[in-house]
Parts: sequence; structure tokens; C-alpha cells
Amino acid sequence: MNRLTGIILTKNNKNTIKSAISSLMFADEVIVIDSGSSDGTLEIIKSFNVKLVEQEWLGYAKQKQLGVDMAKNSWVFVLDSDEVITDELREEIEATLKNPSKDGYFVPRKNIYFGKMLNYGLYPDRHIRLFNKEKGGFINRSVHESVKVDGKVGYLKHNMIHYAYESIDECIDKFNEYSTLGAKNNLFKRIFSPYWIFFRFYILKLGFLDGWHGFITAKLYKDYTFWKYTKADPKFKTNFPPNDTK
Repeated sequence: MNRLTGIILTKNNKNTIKSAISSLMFADEVIVIDSGSSDGTLEIIKSFNVKLVEQEWLGYAKQKQLGVDMAKNSWVFVLDSDEVITDELREEIEATLKNPSKDGYFVPRKNIYFGKMLNYGLYPDRHIRLFNKEKGGFINRSVHESVKVDGKVGYLKHNMIHYAYESIDECIDKFNEYSTLGAKNNLFKRIFSPYWIFFRFYILKLGFLDGWHGFITAKLYKDYTFWKYTKADPKFKTNFPPNDTK
């Protein structure tokens, strides 16, 4: 079987980091990159037999690529600190690594928003997380980093679990950060994309079956999309107070 390196980024994730690391301990090597935790996260990490790297924040893509570059093994799995690999997914990863037919694999993710697991709407929320680093790596972008694989890509069947947001306030704060980092001035998308996002998540992908959580999540993504395409518009920026106050 091909050997595996697991990679986790963290900062002040004391509530979720233990579960994340525990679920990845089947890997032959685990690298945890911390960017300045001060809430007890480091003490939890040090209780595991993992490689701890303390690194100032470089950005989402660069920080994850740092872990990929440090990996001793060709095959890597990149896990966020608020995610967990299920037993079923672990077994599927181990079976896949015995004789991988692809160079990278999309992994589906079930999201827990405000205490409820969303089975529709956002699902399957697939991301390439398992890949051969000789064939792929992270695209350098400020937000919503992703892996590009120069080769064949497949799909795993079993899910990761993502403990996304405990509250609506937390989600709004994060979406505000993301919409600023990924801001683009695009009038067409500003007008039409938010409504498409809501329709896609809530209607086409049956988000309404997740009840009020499905509605609120679709609405939050609609708002996030609007702000992403609005914040970079120069007409909404000014220097305040003006130089001439007379």
C-alpha cells in the first residue's frame, strides 16, 4: 500500500482539533501546521504523535502547500481542523491506496451548520483532498483554495464531516472575510449570481428538505455572493474624512 501523509491547518481550534487529528491518525505521517494558536490548541496537538509546525499565516493556499511540500510521502490527504474523516472514508482511503487508479480523488463532505447536518443543498460539496503530490498541488488564490491535478481524477464515495459554523453570527463573520478576500467587481454577476446561487442550493439541490437550516444557508450564500461581486467596485469606496472639511 502507498504510504500516506495527513496535513491539517489550525489556529485556535481547541473545540475541533482533537477529533480532526484522531480521525487522521491512520496515516503514516501527520503534519499539523499552526499559525499562532493561543487558546490551548497547541497543548492538544502536542498530546498526539504528530509533527507540529508553527508557521505565521501565509494564506490558505500557501499554508496548505507548505504542508504538501513537507510531506515525506507522495500521497497526501489535506484535512481542515474542523473536519473529521469517518471510519467508512478511512477504509475507502486505505483500500484506494493499495492500488490507486487515479492521481487525485474528490471527497464528498457533509456540512453541519448551526447544529444540523445538511443532507441536501450544499451536499455533496466535493473537494480534491487525496492526491499524489507529484501530480498535483494547491492553486495559489486568496480564498477558496483548491487542488489542481495534472492527471486522472476520481471520486471517493464516503463522506468527510465538516463542523462548519456553530452560529449564524460566526458564519456571517467568515463570509464577510471571504467576500473581502475574493472580491471582484462584476456588475452582471452582482445582479444575477446571488439569485442563481439561492435557486441552485434551495430548489435544484433540494435544500428545502433541510428545513429552516436549508433556507438560511441558501440565503447566507446568496448574500455572500452579492457582496463578493460588490466590494471591489470603486464607486463604493471613498476616503473619509475628506481632505477638505471646510
